[in-house]
Amino acid sequence: MLDIEAIATAQSEIPVLEFQQVCLEYALNQQRLAIIEEVTFSIERAEFISIVGPSGCGKTSLLRMISGLHPATQGTVRFRGQPIVKPLKNVGIAFQKPVLLPWRNTLQNVLLPLEVVPPYKRKFRENLPRYTQAAQELLATVGLSDFKTHYPWQLSGGMQQRASLCRALIHQPEILLLDEPFGALDAFTREEMWVMMQALWQKTQCTAVLVTHDLREAIFLSDKVYVMGPRPSRIIYELQVDLPRPRTLETCLTDEFNHLFAEVRRHIRRG
Repeated sequence: MLDIEAIATAQSEIPVLEFQQVCLEYALNQQRLAIIEEVTFSIERAEFISIVGPSGCGKTSLLRMISGLHPATQGTVRFRGQPIVKPLKNVGIAFQKPVLLPWRNTLQNVLLPLEVVPPYKRKFRENLPRYTQAAQELLATVGLSDFKTHYPWQLSGGMQQRASLCRALIHQPEILLLDEPFGALDAFTREEMWVMMQALWQKTQCTAVLVTHDLREAIFLSDKVYVMGPRPSRIIYELQVDLPRPRTLETCLTDEFNHLFAEVRRHIRRG
C-alpha cells in the first residue's frame, strides 16, 4: 500500500527551485566568456529571496534560467525536483519598466495575462466576473482602487509599477521573478513600493526571487539574501534575514536592520 501522507510530506520537502552546480558562458568573438563560475542553492515554497552583486555578474541570467528562457551551460536548474527544460507557465515577471499597454486602462492591463495564458484564456469571457474581482482585490492591496479606469499616461511611475506587479500576480503564479522593478523610481516612491510588494507577497504566498542593486531593499523584502561575486561569479555569502513581519519602513532604522546591511555590504566589498 502506498503511504499517501508520506508521499505528500516528501513532496512538500522538495525545494521549489534548485540550482545545482550551474555554470554559464557566452560566446564572444569566437571565445568563451565565463559569466557564472558555479552556483548552487535552493529556494523553499513561499520564500522571498534576493540576489545582489556587481553589474555583469549574472544575476538577471539566473532569473532567465528559472523562467526556462535561458539554459545553463552546465549544471541543472530544477522546479519541484524536475529539470527546467522549457519555459514555465506558472511564472510571473516584473521588470524595471512597467510596460503597460497604452490603449488599455489599469484594470484591463492587469487582466491581460488571463487573456493569453493557458488555461485561463480558454474560459476568459465565462470567468471574467471572477477574474475582475481578483484584479480589483490586487489593485486594492496596492492602493489603486480609484485608478482602475485610468490609462497608463494618467498614472505616476510608482502607480504604473504597482499595476505591473498586480498584472504579474493575477494568474496566481507559483513563482514571481522581479528584475530590479523599483530601480527607476525616486527614493520615496521606491520605499513605498517595498511595503506594497511585501503586502502582495504575503497575500499571494508565491515564491519570490528579486534581483536588485539596493541592499536595503533586499534586506527589507527578503527571508534570505545571496551575494554574488564579480564575474566569473559564484555565491560568496548567504544572509538569513530573521526580522519579524510585516516589516515597516521604521524597521530600516533599527540596529538589527543596520547590522544586516553592514554584513552584506562588507561581503560585497570583499568580493
